[in-house]
Amino acid sequence: MTKPQFLRDFWYGLSSNQRFFIRKLYYLPSDLRDRILGRTHKYVPSRGDIYTGSPANAKYYIKQGELHLQHLKIYIDLQPNDSVLDIGSGVGRSAIALSSYLNQEGSYDGFDVVKQGVDWCNKGLGKDFPNFNFKYVPLFNDLYNTSTLKASEFQFPYEDASFNKVFSVSLFTHMQIDEIQHYFHQIYRVLKSGGLCFSTFFLYDETDEAHISAQKDFNFPHKKEGYRLMNTNVTSGNIAIHKTKLANMISNANLELVTIVDGFWRGQNEAEDRNEYQDIVVFKKP
Repeated sequence: MTKPQFLRDFWYGLSSNQRFFIRKLYYLPSDLRDRILGRTHKYVPSRGDIYTGSPANAKYYIKQGELHLQHLKIYIDLQPNDSVLDIGSGVGRSAIALSSYLNQEGSYDGFDVVKQGVDWCNKGLGKDFPNFNFKYVPLFNDLYNTSTLKASEFQFPYEDASFNKVFSVSLFTHMQIDEIQHYFHQIYRVLKSGGLCFSTFFLYDETDEAHISAQKDFNFPHKKEGYRLMNTNVTSGNIAIHKTKLANMISNANLELVTIVDGFWRGQNEAEDRNEYQDIVVFKKP
């Protein structure tokens, strides 16, 4: 077992509260330095409070959100007057960028299973932008939330056909297969006819399954039926799905697969015409 694998297994073995505490303590010196040097931003939480992605200073964090916005514009033709749903809105990484892009005719709704993130967004973006709304949903996730409510039974808190664009970034990489399938059905329900969804995944097929099961530092060694897990003790830690299985799941929800764009998580050079770590998947409601 490599050092990164050992550390990842140790990290996943902690409770969500323990992980939050250790992260905050670890980044405390950096957060103090950011405050002293004036590297903070009204809508960006401190590094220790960023529980998704790689904690970064405010400048880089905003750049990450701007990259998300560019992807939404390129792959699902996001327009300023769109009604948008962000599944797994986190601490507002994407929402910050969208707040300067959506106009008053447009709207943004986001929900997340981590209350700290939702509270942060509501105190900042939600307060300053009336067309931005964030909701906390207490769902069980063995990485983030110990609630007993199941994501596989959760109905999105929105009316049918409420949105013409839906997106999620690094969400389905941390959910179980039955939960993902259920979310696809919910996406179909809340999308308007012709609406598009942008999501990211870890995907594989026969050509790279052996590689992603054994590659150094970031691998999925545990084979299941149509998917692979990074850690069997924390099944929401990271999941990779076979491309054929994903296509069938999308079809089962009466959605249409539009495109798959490979990311560079398998070890390819980022400069090889790829600017997203995870694989991008776009699907639509007919």
